[in-house]
Amino acid sequence: MEHLQQITLETLPKAFMHLLDEVRELKTFLIQKNQEAQPQTEQWFDLVELCNYHPDKPKPATVYGWVFAGKIPVNKGGKKLRFLKSEIDDWLKQGRKMTVEESSLKAEQYLKNK
Repeated sequence: MEHLQQITLETLPKAFMHLLDEVRELKTFLIQKNQEAQPQTEQWFDLVELCNYHPDKPKPATVYGWVFAGKIPVNKGGKKLRFLKSEIDDWLKQGRKMTVEESSLKAEQYLKNK
């Protein structure tokens, strides 16, 4: 908005809206900076928390089976199982199926290399 030398009754609504926009931008900027400044700590799950977090909501016995088979990333502390959220997120993403387009591209790349 152009610099207003003198605010009149007619220009007041426009000036007020401009100030509101500026305050919103500043607020957004400060929130982003605050989030960047805060160190991100890793989140740990126990067995029950993992079962609640997992999209399929498996039973604890199912998770024990995954642990025994070495299918899920786990940390043991004594007899307790602990799961790191970031590792679980990565593990869950590994089960993602490729789209038809991704499969086609992968097949083309494979054929080019052979």
